Amino acid sequence: MSECLGFTLMYEQFYGLAARAFQLTPDPRFYFESASHRRALSYLGYGLNQGEGFIVITGEVGAGKSTLVAHLMAQVDPAEFTTAKLVTTALDGAGLVHMVAAAFGLATEGQDKAGVLAAIERFLQDEARAGRRALLIVDECQNLDLTALEELRMLSNFQLGTRPLLQTLLLGQPEFRRTLAQHPALEQLRQRIIASHHLEGLSGDEVGLYVAHRLRQVGWQGGNPALGPDLMAGIYRHTEGIPRRVNQVMNRLMLLGAIEEQGALTSAMLEAVIAEMAADETRGAAPLASALSIEPEPPVDTRAAASAMLADAATMLARRDARTAELEAALRRLRRTGAAPAREPGEEDSTAWGDPALKAALAQLEARLEDQEQSLRHVLTMLIEWFESDAGRKAA
Repeated sequence: MSECLGFTLMYEQFYGLAARAFQLTPDPRFYFESASHRRALSYLGYGLNQGEGFIVITGEVGAGKSTLVAHLMAQVDPAEFTTAKLVTTALDGAGLVHMVAAAFGLATEGQDKAGVLAAIERFLQDEARAGRRALLIVDECQNLDLTALEELRMLSNFQLGTRPLLQTLLLGQPEFRRTLAQHPALEQLRQRIIASHHLEGLSGDEVGLYVAHRLRQVGWQGGNPALGPDLMAGIYRHTEGIPRRVNQVMNRLMLLGAIEEQGALTSAMLEAVIAEMAADETRGAAPLASALSIEPEPPVDTRAAASAMLADAATMLARRDARTAELEAALRRLRRTGAAPAREPGEEDSTAWGDPALKAALAQLEARLEDQEQSLRHVLTMLIEWFESDAGRKAA
């Protein structure tokens, strides 16, 4: 298994990079300040200085909301803030109250809602007396029930004298923005929003700067890999400037470059990657990270599934090597019998290479080898995505 795990590291080793530049999990080291991110950071800074109410950041899936917040929190003084983060599922009001208590590290098992609220209020008062501000970050807010949003508003009522005890940062997808703006039951929550920003994707010019920025963070000097002309325009066209989509495409593109030992990433290679990704969707082949996620019913054994995929990769490698050996053996036999010239198929054709039967046999062997290469690239790409997922890291 360790040999197969080495393939997940192959493309950064091939290009001499210190780490993967386009991992899918948020990492403040790779924060890139686009124009929209700069505006969002200004709103966040303003909101935090107010010390009360709600700050709302929305954006498409993969727009960089979590990375933005991680970058912000890396800059604040941990002695000044007590921060809790809640990644929501479909919570109602009672469920949210218990989750908030757990996020702040409070032991409230067995208590009813009133008891949990009292424990949260005592905790917030103690933090305020100690000179710390409490910040609650709630991600994926579009999944929250209206009663849960109302509970968040009620939590914002906690005060010590005239000092608000809790400030809340809400992160959500575009539908959450629409819900906040339009739902009549959320008028009181809307009145407590002190800063709001919708995070846009990268512009066409920013995509190239973003890719170069992430590569430089892992030691890229600008030449290996070389980025072909019009490559960034193609990536922007296929990803609409959404950072996570850019990461997905660049991961696959660099993997393809390493497998094919290419020092330059070209538009033709990009189109091959996009076609492969489209074929995955057409076949209904979800990325391995999704296929191996643990669902309540039925549970998925991630270790067993990963081992199966690694075994598939090893089998494909063995088949590829066998096809290569078969092709080479056929050429040696032909040369020994005098049926083929002592040159490689890539050189100019001779009369012997023009033999239709010989050309058909070689074409068949080469086609079988190419099929194996395509399948191997597909499996290795899915392994990369899975090992970057939370489930993948835990299983590994």
